[in-house]
This record gives sequence, C-alpha cells and structure tokens, in this order.
Amino acid sequence: MALPPLWPRLDELERSFLAAGPFRHIVVDNFLDPSLCQSLIDEFPKFDPQNAVNEAGGTGRKAVHANLRILGPAYRQFDALMRNSEFLKQMGEVTNIPDLLYDPQYVGGGTHENLDGQELDIHVDFNYHPANFRHRRLNLIVFLNAEWSESWGGCLELCADPWNPAGAEVVRILPLANRAVLFETTEHSWHGFSRITLPPEKQDLSRRSVAVYFYTEQRPDEETAAPHATVYIPRPLPAQLQAGHTLTEWDVAELRRIAQRRDDQVRFLYERELGYATLIRGITNSVSFRLGRLFTWPARALRKR
Repeated sequence: MALPPLWPRLDELERSFLAAGPFRHIVVDNFLDPSLCQSLIDEFPKFDPQNAVNEAGGTGRKAVHANLRILGPAYRQFDALMRNSEFLKQMGEVTNIPDLLYDPQYVGGGTHENLDGQELDIHVDFNYHPANFRHRRLNLIVFLNAEWSESWGGCLELCADPWNPAGAEVVRILPLANRAVLFETTEHSWHGFSRITLPPEKQDLSRRSVAVYFYTEQRPDEETAAPHATVYIPRPLPAQLQAGHTLTEWDVAELRRIAQRRDDQVRFLYERELGYATLIRGITNSVSFRLGRLFTWPARALRKR
C-alpha cells in the first residue's frame, strides 16, 4: 500500500501541525495519488434519502455512507490505507499522538454529501467511541469536489470562539478535491461550515468528502473530559438584522428557518435527556446495583460521620 506522496515530509508537517491555530491542524493538498482521488470521486455514492436521516429523526440534506468497503475498489483501497500500520505510525509522528487506532466501523465518518442549503453548526465532536470507549483523537477529512468557489459557502471553519464564528481567529478552508485536513479532537476543536448557496447553474453539484476518525486507548489526564455527545452551537442571526432594518421576505423566511432549527435542537436534546434518564433508572433499579448498595452501606455510613 503506497502512502500519500507528501507524507515523507514528516518534520515539516509536524511543525505546521503543532504551531497551527486556533487549534492544532494541518492542511495538505494533493493528499492522495491523483488517480485514487479521481476514482473516489467517480465511485462516490448517489445521494440516498435513507442515509440522510438527521439527529432530529427527519430527512435532511446531508447523506452519510459509513460502509466504505462496499462502495467500490477505490474505497476499499482508501480503507486499506487508513488501517495501514505505517500510515498510522506516520500520523502519530506528525501529531505527537502515538498508538493511533483505526475505526473499522467509521462511526460518524464515511462519505459525507451535503446538498445546496445545508450547513453545519459550529460544534465539538463526541469524545469517546460509543462501542469500545476509546478516546477520539483525530479527524481526517479528504474533500472530493472537482470545483468549488468560496462564494458558494461550505468552507470548513475552524473557530476559537464558537459564539463568534465570523470573528478574527477563524481558519476557513476551501473544500477542493484531494485537499485533506487533519485536526486534533479536543474540547476546544470547534468547527463547522457555513450554508451552501450554489448558483442556479451549479445546482447539480454538492459538497462531498470522506471523513475518518482515529482513537487511542489512553489520553493525558489534563485532556480528558467526561463523556459527551457532539455539542452544537447555533449560528447567530444574519448580520443585516439590526435595529431599523426593514424585514424582507427572505429575512422572514430565514428567521422562521432559524427558529425551526432551534426548536428541532431543543426537541433532540430533550429526547436525549429522556433516554439518559431511562438508562439511569434501569441501572439503579437493577438487582446488582441494589446488592452493591446493600453491601457498601457500612462504608458510606462511616464517611458521613
């Protein structure tokens, strides 16, 4: 398995990664062999509404396909690269994160396709793998768009302040084909992308990428946080909505859209909390939990004295 052509420049990439702001990352153009990248573009799966169910349970404008190996020969080759031990070792050297582990399930990853009108609120990702509880450490995104203009939105945004995604300390990355972004997953790695607004003559296009996440068994204590799901920060109101501004039809539609998104988010969080509450009730009502409480009550009583 041939490694990406630029990875022999490990020292340079390491310096760039460690010095980058607002958090540690690198951007690598021509990441894959050009023929492999083109094959990934050619084999990219057709948008399927069944793969576009969002966290609120509705059908959205983002489709995800996590099972890369069934998509075609190019995706099997890409998957083989992601699990390659030498590739993982080199990524560890670049990022100073040793013993990186590949996720064969591609939880949250795989191919991502976003249609016109889609956006991604600024967020930090879930911090533990849901199946094996490994620490999530790195995000790798490889873009697969043969053409893209900054005026179309959809640029990846790396933010220092999630409440001010238009602030000064924001890195915006154009999602052009064979451009890879590798960044550390921490409690401060806020990222997202602005709404896609394709011109009428480009409505057949979509924002396409493949995302891979890497893990470790351990993590430094100072970087470790309590387990959490992905945390989203809704985007602020459009800049033109100021005192004295006369609302247009577009403004009204935008306000309704923002209100609906926030309603959906509140509903999702409420249902997630209900799920957590049900889980906790199941644990505390279990026989093993009650026996544990019974056998440990003397120690608990002593601590109260």
